[in-house]
Amino acid sequence: MPSSPRVSRTLNIGVLAHVDAGKTSLTERLLYDAGVIDRLGSVDTGDTQTDTGEIERQRGITVRTAVASLTAGDTQINLIDTPGHSDFIAEVERALGVLDGAVLVLSAVEGVQAQTRVLMKTLRRLRLPVLLFINKIDRAGARDEGLLADIRRALAPHLVPLTTVRELGTRNARAHPRSLDDPGVRAEAAEVLAETDDAMLARVVDGPPPSAEEVGAALAAGTAAGLAHPVFFGSALSGEGVGALVEGVARLVPPAPGGAEPRGTVFAVERGGGGTGGTSGTGGRSGGRGGRTAYLRLFSGEVTLRQRVTLHRREPDGALTEHTGQITALEVIGDAGAAREPLTAGNIARIKGLPGVRVGDRLGPVHDAPSDRRHFAAPSLQTLVHAREPGAAAASRLHTALLDLADQDPLIHARAMPGGATSVLLYGEVQKEIIAATLVQDYGIEADFEPSRPVLVERPSGIGEAVREIARVGHTGPWATVGLRVEPTERGAGVVFGYETELGALPRAFHNAIEETVYETLFHGPRGRSVTDCRAVLVRSGFIGPLSTAADFRDLTPVVLGEALERAGWRIYEPYHAFELELPAETLAAVTAQLAAAEADIGESVDGATGWLLRGELPARRVHGFERVLPRLTHGEGVWWSRPCADRPLRAGAAAPGLGS
Repeated sequence: MPSSPRVSRTLNIGVLAHVDAGKTSLTERLLYDAGVIDRLGSVDTGDTQTDTGEIERQRGITVRTAVASLTAGDTQINLIDTPGHSDFIAEVERALGVLDGAVLVLSAVEGVQAQTRVLMKTLRRLRLPVLLFINKIDRAGARDEGLLADIRRALAPHLVPLTTVRELGTRNARAHPRSLDDPGVRAEAAEVLAETDDAMLARVVDGPPPSAEEVGAALAAGTAAGLAHPVFFGSALSGEGVGALVEGVARLVPPAPGGAEPRGTVFAVERGGGGTGGTSGTGGRSGGRGGRTAYLRLFSGEVTLRQRVTLHRREPDGALTEHTGQITALEVIGDAGAAREPLTAGNIARIKGLPGVRVGDRLGPVHDAPSDRRHFAAPSLQTLVHAREPGAAAASRLHTALLDLADQDPLIHARAMPGGATSVLLYGEVQKEIIAATLVQDYGIEADFEPSRPVLVERPSGIGEAVREIARVGHTGPWATVGLRVEPTERGAGVVFGYETELGALPRAFHNAIEETVYETLFHGPRGRSVTDCRAVLVRSGFIGPLSTAADFRDLTPVVLGEALERAGWRIYEPYHAFELELPAETLAAVTAQLAAAEADIGESVDGATGWLLRGELPARRVHGFERVLPRLTHGEGVWWSRPCADRPLRAGAAAPGLGS
C-alpha cells in the first residue's frame, strides 16, 4: 500500500453556519471520508466527533469550539467546528482569530438565514477566504439558481459555482464538477472575477479570452483576498460534493505567512482534558476534572515541550497582565498526534502545564494577535446567580465554578456580588440554560438565576480633572499625591491610561498601583456601571520617602478618579439588538404597531413575494417581551432573529440602572 504524501503545509479552516444548516454533519462527513473516523456519527443521536460534551449531545447543538484534523494530499486541514446559535457568538469570535479561511454552510432548503448574514458580513470585512457549501441538495424544496441569486443579493455578489446539481431535491441528487476547461464555465467565471480584477477585466473586454490556467489563478487570488467566493453544492449526509469541497479548500486557501518570533493565541480551554498520548485526528472536549488543556494556534516561531512561555492577557477591566509557566505536555493536532514536536507556525497544539491559562491569552505581543480584534458586540444581558443550597460555603463553590467557566468564556465576566450572588454576562437565555446545566453536570451545583437585565454603561460627556495632594502640615489620610484628568475618546476605544507626569518621578510600584486601580475602578464604575470609551491621564503625582506605600495610591486613586468623573459628567447607554423579521403581509400593521410600542427603529422594510421583511433595532430590554407576543400577532408564521449591536443613550425614564458590569 503506497504511503501517504508528506504533509508540507497546514490550513486552519473554520466551519460556520446558522444553527441547523448542517455544519456539524459536514464536519463528521469530512472526517469519515478522509478515514479519520470509521463510522459517521449523528447530531440527532448525539455521537458526533466534535460535539462531545454531554450537554451538546443532549441538545444537538454545538456549544464549544472543537478541533479535528484530516489530510488532503500534502495539506493538513484542521477543521474548527464553531457554534451556530447566536447565543454562543463569543466562541465564533475566538475562532475567527486563528483561521486561515472558512467554509460557510447554507441549507439548500432554508437558504440565507439571519446568522448566515452576520457571519458572512464579518468574514468579508476580515477579507478571509470563504468557500460556500450549499448543503441538503437531496432534501425536498432544495434550490440552486434561485438560492444563488439570494446569496448574491444578501451575502456576497461575486460567486463562482464549481459544482452543479442534477435531480435537485430528490434522494438521487448528485453534485457534478464544473471544469474551467469548459469554455462556457470559464467565460462565466472570468466575468465574475473581472468585477474585482483589473487584469481579468482587460482580458474579458479586449481579449484574447483567458485560459483555464489564468482563470484558475485569478480565482485563487480572488478567494485568498476574500473578494470572490467559490460555491460547492452537496449533501453532508450522503457525501455528495464533499470531495470537491475538500479539493477546493486545499487548492484555493493559502496558508498564513509565518515569522521567527513565537506568536500565538489560546482559543479554547478544557478542564482536565484532552490527554496527550492519543494519535487521533480529532480534538474533542472533555468535561473531566483536573488540570487544564489549552488549544494554542501558533502564527510564527516554534514552541517546544518543557519550554517556559509567557502569556499576555488583557483583563476585563483593560489592564494588561503576564502569566508564565512551563509546558509539561504538548500534542500537535494532526494524524501524527503526540509524535509531532515542536509546534511550528501554522499549527495547533494541545498544551498542559499552564494552570492559570485562559481563553484569549496571547503568546507574543498582544496588539499583534489577530484575535485581539473584536468582531461582534459584547454581551448585552446580565444576571445574578445564587446557589440553591444555603450558606457561604455553597456560594463560594458556585463562585469558584463560575470563575472556572469564565476561563473558558471570558466574556461572561463572573464577578462576586454582595449577599453571596455571582454576576455573569450573557448573550441570551439559551446561554443561561447551558450554564445552569453545566453547573449541575460538571460541578454538582444547582443554581437559581435571576431574570436577565440589560447591561448599562457610562461614557464621560466632557473633561474633568481632580487632584488630592499631601498636605505640607498636619497631613491625614493616604501618603500620596494623585491628579487625574478624564476625557472622552472615540466609540470602541475602551479605557486608555496615559501619563503627563515624568515616568521616573514615582517608584514603579506606585505607578503600577495607580494604573491598575484606574482600570479596576472604571470597570466596576463609581455608580455600579462600567465607564468606557475614555482616557484617564495622570497629571500630578508625589510621595514621601519612607512613609508612602503602594496601598496609599490604591486607596487614593478611586477617590480622585470619582471626583474627575463627576466634573466631566456622564451619560448612560443601554444595549440594543439588531433584528430581522419575516411576516405575512396581512399582519404588518399589528406587528409594526407592537414594534413602535417596543421603542424599535425600523430601518428597512421589503415587500417580498411571500410577505414582508423588516430590519431595524430595538432596546435589548424589549426583546424578550416582543418575542413573547410575536407568535400571536403573526399567527405563528413570523420568523424572528436578533443579535446585540451598538448601544444607544438610555431614554429618560426607560429603565432603572442595571446591576453593573
